[in-house]
Amino acid sequence: MSKLTDVPKRILIGRALRSDRLGETLLPKRIALPVFASDPLSSVAYAPGEVLLVLSIAGVSAYHFSPWIAVAVVVLMFTVVASYRQNVHAYPSGGGDYEVANTNLGPRAGLTVASALLVDYVLTVAVSISSGVENLGSAVDFVIEHKVLSAMIMILLLTLMNLRGVKESGKLFAIPTYVFVGAVFVMIAWGAWRGLVMGDTMEAPTAGLEIKAEHQGLAGFALVFLLLRAFSSGCAALTGVEAISNGVPAFRKPKSKNAATTLALMGILAVTMFCGIIGLAMSTNVRMAESPATNLLDNGVPVGPDFVQHPVISQVAEAVFGNGSFLFILLATATALVLFLAANTAYNGFPLLGSILAQDRYLPRQLHTRGDRLAFSNGIVLLAGAAMLLVWIYDADSTKLIQLYIVGVFVSFTLSQIGMVRHWNRHLRSERDQAARRRMQRSRAINTFGAFFTGMVLVVVLATKFTHGAWVALLGMVIFYGTMTAIRKHYDRVANEIAAAEGPSDDSVRPSRVHSIVLVSKVHKPTLRALAFAKLTRSDTLEALSISVDADETKALKAEWERRGINVPLKILDSPYREITRPVVEYVKGLRSENPRDAVSVYIPEYVVGRWYEHLLHNQSALRLKGRLLFTPGVMVTSVPYQLESSELAKRRAKKRQDWNAPGAVRRGPVDSPRPRPRDPAGK
Repeated sequence: MSKLTDVPKRILIGRALRSDRLGETLLPKRIALPVFASDPLSSVAYAPGEVLLVLSIAGVSAYHFSPWIAVAVVVLMFTVVASYRQNVHAYPSGGGDYEVANTNLGPRAGLTVASALLVDYVLTVAVSISSGVENLGSAVDFVIEHKVLSAMIMILLLTLMNLRGVKESGKLFAIPTYVFVGAVFVMIAWGAWRGLVMGDTMEAPTAGLEIKAEHQGLAGFALVFLLLRAFSSGCAALTGVEAISNGVPAFRKPKSKNAATTLALMGILAVTMFCGIIGLAMSTNVRMAESPATNLLDNGVPVGPDFVQHPVISQVAEAVFGNGSFLFILLATATALVLFLAANTAYNGFPLLGSILAQDRYLPRQLHTRGDRLAFSNGIVLLAGAAMLLVWIYDADSTKLIQLYIVGVFVSFTLSQIGMVRHWNRHLRSERDQAARRRMQRSRAINTFGAFFTGMVLVVVLATKFTHGAWVALLGMVIFYGTMTAIRKHYDRVANEIAAAEGPSDDSVRPSRVHSIVLVSKVHKPTLRALAFAKLTRSDTLEALSISVDADETKALKAEWERRGINVPLKILDSPYREITRPVVEYVKGLRSENPRDAVSVYIPEYVVGRWYEHLLHNQSALRLKGRLLFTPGVMVTSVPYQLESSELAKRRAKKRQDWNAPGAVRRGPVDSPRPRPRDPAGK
């Protein structure tokens, strides 16, 4: 069974890596940028479209507000980047927003941030993959016709890439990300040259369409609310910025400096591409509508349900490069790929945050264990499962999913910046060096402005998106918060329960006597081995115990016992209902109740087999019995193995696997090879 699973596993994710090779997986800046910043860099493929979709509610006349919304998003982006540059220097351990909030605002705030980030990471995968499927579907009909299936296949592929390790997956992601960034900059530069220098007229495929406004002539509060909603949708460009502060330990030294540099580079690239696409969308007369079938008009007639509304970036690329041109196809392909790979930001952030939370006993401890490729495999698989569930529920529709988005990001942004303000206040109280104080005061001012600005955006996002789906994200945060709180209470309760007392306790006091029981079904080699081992333990009393289910078999067992002259008393328990487990458990409990200070040791003979189907044919009663006895205080259960011939198959398979690390070898550590036996003079 092990061989059947090991070979495919090695083919898919590669050989296991030793723990001392963890340093080889650290990332240089050129690889860290696509690994940690692929989400904010790729969001320019859909964030401009979300702004125009919201503005289209008031008709095409509202489009002239889009440059001002872009300016607001740029200011917010630079504010957040500047704030997080302070975070990575102050908290380089990788806890990011969670560590900042937990340290400076308390465990509840830290857990709130963690819940928000976990929800947002899941949404990042779902939104990025769904958007990538929609972009790819503009060129491949099969993909758009089977959106959910295509999205789930992409999630599985991305999961396999990340299970191979952070550095290896980063190399795979670097080329598409850099091709996308380069293609967008070429598009912006060529579009500006054609429009401003050559005076060419560039028109998007939807330039000739009209928009039927859902609410004509909005003014006053309604217009302000619409603009705020458009701004909150454009803030999707900021998702994933926090991932770099969570991933500082993955950078090469100097870690904080490299992370801060990557943050700045990411911010410059993202805002330039975002503003460039918005500007080109305005100059090429792109038309977008939330309900294109009814609200986009061709000569006054709705375009109908068969009309496919392509993303803004695709329409702009067609206007600038021409439909079917090499650069158009290159950008379309790179856009689809980078949107798929944008989910990689979450694949790095979610497992790392899950590991930290597991270390703090808020999540199962398995999430803190590195897999064979030194990645947090359990967190990666958990993230993939949650994202696939969301994709299935929302039919891989990025427009529906994006309404759930952003809330978690700005909850973590705001609480993190408030925590940083408290961090600088605490250090300023004890710092006496004037140069250091000036640096701290400057950093505090940046974080204060960041907390104020992101707090305002959080209020706007909640007000404009709550009824459109943001409540689902809030519900997810509440569920995560409640689950993690319950897990922490459980771990704390168990820790208190098993803590060793200072004085003598029931578990440290030696039992008065030990009663040993060997379970017997027949007189065969496993039974005789168990009896021999039990005798070596020199218990106070030793007896064999058998359950009578069949009268003839019981009679034969007694006769064989007496014939062999086994000097261990045999006790037979009748079982009229043919049960085996219950009579044994009741008998053991009876011994314990008669002598509470005595211990009972139960020996169970078990077969060791080598084929997977043999596990189904043997030891089932032993497994059930052990499961019941584990809940009985004062009872020790010992398995006495007997190796059948087929177990040699498993031994040979294990020997072959020593040449290439077996699963879990990294966690077990190196195993010393056996010393060769010396040969005697005769050569034997």
